[in-house]
Amino acid sequence: THWKHGGFVGVFGYGGGVFGRYCDQPQMFPGVAHFHTIRVAQPAGMYYTTEFLKQLCDLWEMRGSGLTNMHGAPGDIVLLGTTTPQLEEFYFELTHKMNNDLGGSGSNLRTPASCLGDSRCEWACYDTQELCYQMTQEYQDELHRPAFPYKFKFKFDGCPNGCVASIARSDMSFIGTWRDDIRIDQEAVAAYIGGEIQPNGGAHAGKDWGAFDIQKEVIDLCPTECMWLEDGKLKINNRECTRCMHCLNVMPRALRIGNDRGLSILVGAQAPILEGAQMGSLLVPFMKVGELYDEIKEIIEGIWEWWMEEGKNRERLGELIKRQGLAKAIAAVGLTPVPQHVMEPRHNPYIFWKEEDVEGGWDRDIADYRKHHQR
Repeated sequence: THWKHGGFVGVFGYGGGVFGRYCDQPQMFPGVAHFHTIRVAQPAGMYYTTEFLKQLCDLWEMRGSGLTNMHGAPGDIVLLGTTTPQLEEFYFELTHKMNNDLGGSGSNLRTPASCLGDSRCEWACYDTQELCYQMTQEYQDELHRPAFPYKFKFKFDGCPNGCVASIARSDMSFIGTWRDDIRIDQEAVAAYIGGEIQPNGGAHAGKDWGAFDIQKEVIDLCPTECMWLEDGKLKINNRECTRCMHCLNVMPRALRIGNDRGLSILVGAQAPILEGAQMGSLLVPFMKVGELYDEIKEIIEGIWEWWMEEGKNRERLGELIKRQGLAKAIAAVGLTPVPQHVMEPRHNPYIFWKEEDVEGGWDRDIADYRKHHQR
């Protein structure tokens, strides 16, 4: 195109946060000879005060074009269009006067993003905003100084509804879940069946869709067929439940998430141009969220160490997992494989042996071997 993309311009001490934009015909279009784009870190849950937004708009009106994008793909506030001399001026006011920071760009950790979590959502299984904030503070160097093979994204979803689409868009996805039983209010179930309570929280009340049919709209749509009606009561085989959230979304007054809550960690989601979209693979089936987050940090840093050692230039984590296998990622963080790591049995099963599991290792005495395996 007529635009130079990325690199070469930035603020002192940072390797990311600013995209260089230069027009290749500055004499014809002097007003857009420079049109640099800046990423600004969004707050966890994307909560803003009107005072902050007014300050940001006033600052960008003075230092840039006034054009904004709320929000970019990683979640950042994206400010479109300024010139090189304005970058340091903008950065100083953003950090010193507004107590904010630039977002991530380039081959580094991108700005972590989270859903609203406990602050507003009844389904939240952990405090997404707090975990997002703590990881953002912990990994400042990884955010601003590119040292990875390619970009890396965290996203924090409070429940499997996936309000920041972490399972499809992040290299490491933290999805809230529970491991005990779904709580059932049988009186509310009867009220849904009897038409006293509208399904889906009344979201589809604009048209006459007919009477609510729990068999057709809930039970038959369960992906593992773990629900049934018995003597007018709803029964759930929780051992088969995959936490898809459909039944809870349709009947929120009748069904509630369990009380033993935590999160699952998935890795490797991306949407590459050549290979096509790839969803995250389950790495940690369930983990309680502690206040210090030490276990989570160990997993993050174990994955990073393996990826930086084995990943090729511009190879996302998901592509490395596809190339070397999920077993390598599991081993990199010191986990033991469990059945939840397997989506389905192989059609052509075979076993990989490690040398320490083979008596005598890989080396063998051929004469001794021939004693037992004569030609």
